[in-house]
Amino acid sequence: MTLSLTVLGSSGSYPGQGHACSGYLVQGGGLNLVVDLGPGSLANLQRHLSLPDLDAVVLTHSHPDHWTDLAGLRTARKYGLGLEGLPVYGTAETHDHAHRLCTNLHPTMVWHDVTDGDEVDLGGLQLRFSATRHYVETLAVRIDGEGRSIAYSADTGPGWDLGALGPGIDLALIESTYPTDDEAEGVLHLSAHQAGDLARKADVGRLVLTHLWPESDPDEHRRIGSEAFGSPVEIAIDNERYHL
Repeated sequence: MTLSLTVLGSSGSYPGQGHACSGYLVQGGGLNLVVDLGPGSLANLQRHLSLPDLDAVVLTHSHPDHWTDLAGLRTARKYGLGLEGLPVYGTAETHDHAHRLCTNLHPTMVWHDVTDGDEVDLGGLQLRFSATRHYVETLAVRIDGEGRSIAYSADTGPGWDLGALGPGIDLALIESTYPTDDEAEGVLHLSAHQAGDLARKADVGRLVLTHLWPESDPDEHRRIGSEAFGSPVEIAIDNERYHL
């Protein structure tokens, strides 16, 4: 088997035309893990995976563009499938928001609070979390499995170090909300240049830019990000799969 990443949504802040917000399916070690579940991503998930086959969910932070399709997933599992006990890992603040939106997650879902420095062993996949620089508690996550590794920045401003997740990252999925540093100045999001530089300093093998502002030009992100990274970068495309 291989470790794979499927993009379920790549728009930042709100869904662009024909796109969903942040959501990613990681498969490996006999497990199916969803990382973030923003608006529209649940519909795309069902193109690639039967919902009963989902093993766990990670939610990086409480901003709605990263988790609100959890409500639809809970409805499907509770009323459509009659399934209980899906593990969900996220911040305490995200749990608070999700509990209010969904009325009651338990027993359909079993929530586990995670924070900076935590590690979770799912058996076939190992997770490591690092707090980024964002407006609310936000956790980047590294996923290891099948002898390979994926790191996802979630949302962050400049100053967070991808190296906090450890060396030897094969694929880095980094937010690139804006193409240029001028647009990113003063906000806790990354530009394409900053994302490329972050990945270059961490010596990652492959860089995929995601969380683009819906009105951005992906080609501009690709060009600027590649210059900073020192090698060609890829732009996350909904329903695209990357094999490691």
